[in-house]
Amino acid sequence: MAVLAGLVLGALLGFIAKQAEVSWLATTLSRIGEIFVSLVQFTVIPLVFTAIVVGITSLRRLGGPRTAAQLGGRTLLWFAITSLIAVLIGIAVASIGNIGSGVQVTPSEDAVANIAERNPGDWWAFIQSIVPTNVFSAFSEGNILQVVFIALLVGGAAYALGDRASVFVNFNQSAFDIIQKVLGWIIWLAPVGVLGLLGNAFASYGNEFWAPLVSLIVAVYLGSALVLFVVYPVLLRFVGKINPLTFFRKSWPALQFAFVSQSSGATLPLSRQAAVNLGVPRGYASFAVPLGTTTKMDGCAAVFPAATTIFIANLNGIALSFGDYVLIVLVAVFGSLATAGTTGWFTMLTLTLAAVNLPAEVIATGVATVFAINPVLDMMRTATNVAGQITVPILVARSTGTLDETALHAPTDLPLIDEDPEDSADAPAEESRKDKEPVGA
Repeated sequence: MAVLAGLVLGALLGFIAKQAEVSWLATTLSRIGEIFVSLVQFTVIPLVFTAIVVGITSLRRLGGPRTAAQLGGRTLLWFAITSLIAVLIGIAVASIGNIGSGVQVTPSEDAVANIAERNPGDWWAFIQSIVPTNVFSAFSEGNILQVVFIALLVGGAAYALGDRASVFVNFNQSAFDIIQKVLGWIIWLAPVGVLGLLGNAFASYGNEFWAPLVSLIVAVYLGSALVLFVVYPVLLRFVGKINPLTFFRKSWPALQFAFVSQSSGATLPLSRQAAVNLGVPRGYASFAVPLGTTTKMDGCAAVFPAATTIFIANLNGIALSFGDYVLIVLVAVFGSLATAGTTGWFTMLTLTLAAVNLPAEVIATGVATVFAINPVLDMMRTATNVAGQITVPILVARSTGTLDETALHAPTDLPLIDEDPEDSADAPAEESRKDKEPVGA
């Protein structure tokens, strides 16, 4: 509510500054926005690096009993398939709607220079730009794409070394937690930052800035609705062999709570019980649903970053190439897996924007602008996330012949109860994730 209040007040002050030509008010709003953007921007580089390193090394958590490994493999495969469908829908909706167009913001001279150097059509230049000549310069100069490349190499090496890299992995985990804490403090300043950013936007462009914001909201809601009410029901009907109406009847309490709470983690007990009520074995549900809570985010990690990347690019007059769209898809399919246990909407959006090589200032400004409407977007994103986290275990249970038909067709649902003690061995990652719920997911 505070962020939405900042949005309304900022728009009002910006409108006054433009209509009454109050220069000092416009300047003040601009300065407030610049400070908030700077706060967001300085977290981007360390956040991207540590998230990727910790995420890749955390994939070792999937090791364990052979059955868990087999189920984990099928689960991750369905995570990837549904994420692919979701990101394609996000790209299609945003591209057809041409969201973010109509008002073109004016980036700084440095951002303009960086945009001119993108060379999206020159693949050799693009590949060459990924590999840094100096590791430290990639960080000091804020070259996000090179930082991603370094993080992938370092994370892969740490994964391969196993226990010998445990000190380094623990350091990165601590660093990531610290950055997340700092980011949490910055988010507390979001109402003020939104006031300055939106106020400055309205002072510069007038009421025309409403249209791009509304277009992003419509695109995210439409894309998420297509995934939630079309893609999942089709998969459940033809792959899971269950009636979609049964799915929605038994999962509706979880979906409602997710929409209101805007938190997949807080919805976890309801999501897990919904999966059990739909016939998923309790032991597997206790493994797959917590895993999905941090890695299965078709709303936050597929539809939303795809649409928002197109929105930010259009807003800054940046033309995305076919190769850029391919990168958006790859980040959606593999990005959430590569940041298992750490993914939130902020991290996934930042990774996607970095993948298409947008300048750091454009990324920070775009992300900070999205803060203004994030509470509205987060409700639909989270409901879609939770629906996917329940759907995939059903599909896997059906494919392995373990779906409980009795529970599925039971006229009444089981009460919401704590996990049985004997099932705890099948959920090795759950306890370690309870205190690592991603921001806005």
